[in-house]
Amino acid sequence: MSMFRNPFDPSASLAKGCSCGAHDSQAAHERSFKAEAVDSAGASDEAHYERIVQSAVLRAMFPVDAQRRAFLGAVGWSTAAAAISSMFPMGLATEAFAQSGPIEKKALKVGFIPITCATPIIMADPLGFYKKHGLDVEVVKTAGWAVIRDKTLNKEYDDAHMLAPMPLAITMGIGSNPVPFAMGAIENVNGQAITLAMKHKDKRDPKDWKGFKFGVPFDYSMHNYLLRYYLAEAGLDPDKDVQIRSVPPAEMVANLRADNIDGFLGPDPFNQRAVYDGVGFLHVLTKELWDGHPCCAFAASREFISTNPNTYAALLKAVIDATAYAAKAENRKQIAEAIAPANYLNQPQVVLEQILTGTYADGLGNVKKDPNRIQFDPFPWQSFAVWILTQMKRWGQIKGDVDYQGVAQQVYLATDAAKLMKEVGLAPPAATTKTFVVMGKTFDPAKPEAYLDGFAIKRT
Repeated sequence: MSMFRNPFDPSASLAKGCSCGAHDSQAAHERSFKAEAVDSAGASDEAHYERIVQSAVLRAMFPVDAQRRAFLGAVGWSTAAAAISSMFPMGLATEAFAQSGPIEKKALKVGFIPITCATPIIMADPLGFYKKHGLDVEVVKTAGWAVIRDKTLNKEYDDAHMLAPMPLAITMGIGSNPVPFAMGAIENVNGQAITLAMKHKDKRDPKDWKGFKFGVPFDYSMHNYLLRYYLAEAGLDPDKDVQIRSVPPAEMVANLRADNIDGFLGPDPFNQRAVYDGVGFLHVLTKELWDGHPCCAFAASREFISTNPNTYAALLKAVIDATAYAAKAENRKQIAEAIAPANYLNQPQVVLEQILTGTYADGLGNVKKDPNRIQFDPFPWQSFAVWILTQMKRWGQIKGDVDYQGVAQQVYLATDAAKLMKEVGLAPPAATTKTFVVMGKTFDPAKPEAYLDGFAIKRT
């Protein structure tokens, strides 16, 4: 149903009743419309709010409806709209009307780990996306994931860059006290690799990796679950045949150089930095295991969201807006320049460009091209959460029964993301779950236990 007719249409009546004819007055119409707009996740709010503001301005200028009609009939609606907009800030008024309330807290601290997975969160600072949405955000470089978790739980950080499994683990009390958390947006898809020390360039078959020592960034990470999956598919038990240890991303290359580890499944830029420094090579990109897999996320406590709903909405929209910008290939070199400085990633710009553009050296003398090496899609598919929960249970991090769908819906806020994606020009999917293929095996989120039962190597 068309909620509002064009107030610049000289045939439309603004004087009696409402423009859609369904309400006793225009005020009643507008109250009804705004309530519907706030509840709707799919409507284009901006266009509707603009009509409301335009109607209010024209009624104020022309209290007598016949005068408005005569004026519009004489000059035409486009001329009238341009003239009125030059005198009255329609855009600002529309934005003010659309805002459900004032931002409760403008000065915020957002923690991040210096990796390319955090690109939208980081670049939103130097490229002005936080300011665009009315926020004063300090992005704080942080040493490791446990520190990110603890500082967010202690409210030193308002929101944070987290690994996609972390909000699930925190909510369920795995590795920490249970605190309800939510994940509003995925930060990146793909963007990881298995990197091996140069001494292993002739050991490309994982069946030959018994006794290897591997680094992953955190126990509750896609890196840990994907490495374990890859090893198990090759017939190795990741808890018996190799050693897997947590290594902060920034220390991975140094540990590879010092021969403390044989390889790592880690985030960029450190895979490419190992190539740049001549200490490692890219064995396989994780997109070759699961193309389109999530990695990192933007997360906040439920307490912060409920206490500061307008702040959270503005912050999430800024991050999704930055993600939409990062998704465009033509912006990648500018982004590499913006996030390279010491207060962000502290990496050579050429390393970041290789990752973000997908034209890169693999450490074995080859230059490869893959524009999808890392991608930016903010939609938090709830089926991602279900898959993660199956791997948590597979490796003994979760005991007993799991409410897969319930936890996924509670933590991965797909509806919020879909609404804000539309507002910044992205097209969200209509569904919140989907099937996908991991190393040749189809995952159906409606049958998580059957999927789990299909694994020969597991702890459960």
